[in-house]
Amino acid sequence: MLSSGRHVTVGQRTSVAATTTLVQISVRSSQSRFNARAAGLLLGFVADRAFADPVRFHPVAGFGTAAIALQKMSYRDSRAAGTLHVAVLVAGAAGLGLAAEAASRRAGWMAVTGTTAIATWAVLGGTSLARTGIDMAARLEASQVDGDLTKARELLPSLCGRDPSVLGEEGLTRAALESVAENTSDASVGAVFWGAVAGVPGLFAYRAANTLDAMIGYRSEKYLRFGWAAARFDDLVNIVPARLTGALTAACAPVVGGSVHESLTAWKRDAAAHPSPNAGVAEASAAGALGISLGGRTEYSHGVEMRPVLGSGPVPTPNDLRRASRLSSAVQISAAVVSAGMSAGIAVSIGKFGFLRRQRH
Repeated sequence: MLSSGRHVTVGQRTSVAATTTLVQISVRSSQSRFNARAAGLLLGFVADRAFADPVRFHPVAGFGTAAIALQKMSYRDSRAAGTLHVAVLVAGAAGLGLAAEAASRRAGWMAVTGTTAIATWAVLGGTSLARTGIDMAARLEASQVDGDLTKARELLPSLCGRDPSVLGEEGLTRAALESVAENTSDASVGAVFWGAVAGVPGLFAYRAANTLDAMIGYRSEKYLRFGWAAARFDDLVNIVPARLTGALTAACAPVVGGSVHESLTAWKRDAAAHPSPNAGVAEASAAGALGISLGGRTEYSHGVEMRPVLGSGPVPTPNDLRRASRLSSAVQISAAVVSAGMSAGIAVSIGKFGFLRRQRH
């Protein structure tokens, strides 16, 4: 009996030791993955700041081409068809990211870092956004001298879907500034946030959702029903990033001579009146930070919308557009640091969880 008891005790100890070892391996693997993800997000963000978007063979453009090809087969004037269209494309993008991340894990943490960095650079568009905003400001300032808005009107479609032919200097300035404010969240903050939460699959799925919303998420006759799922899914995945953008915009307001208080006040007072639950946050907080007013009559290719007024200052000038572009860059940098910190924080939490489990064993 004593021998049998000792045998059971040894067996139990062996089992506990094996379990503890497995827990340690799992914890270290998870910690390594999230730390590598944090490093990859920062490296990818630095690459975007240094090189901006790829000039040729941009992966987002390739995704758009694939989406157009699929739409030729999937288009029906119904929500069901649009939902299936979005599901197939977003799932495909996420699956590609999942495969890339799984392959990199097998190669080690350096491969995870490199894969995350490349994916982050591929999906970010924040540097190009800020540069385009500054370019638009320069073209608008030039038009004040020569009276010719042609070059500014030519550039506007690269920022938003409004009809530049019917816009004067004030309308072009407001359209560009609102686009910079909204797309600071869409082109940068949202991407790094989902990269921190879900890695490469999160980066790819988020960019797919955002691209589809830009392509078909309109209230035009053609896309009112087919584009419904794209618009609603984009709203869903941007709930947290838009509010992170609003908070960082307020925090960064002093960078451009603005007020944290005014930014938060405009957000609280005006954002809910905007038809988009997320764009209103980004635009209202930016309007308050810059001390200007946004909103009003907004002309798209599919029709005219009357937008609520956001902020309480004067209408924006080309110089305000320059300030908005600088503010966008500051918010993007802050978001990259916060998102990398989130990922590193998850790694620390995993380590603490593993320690507690080992203590119990």
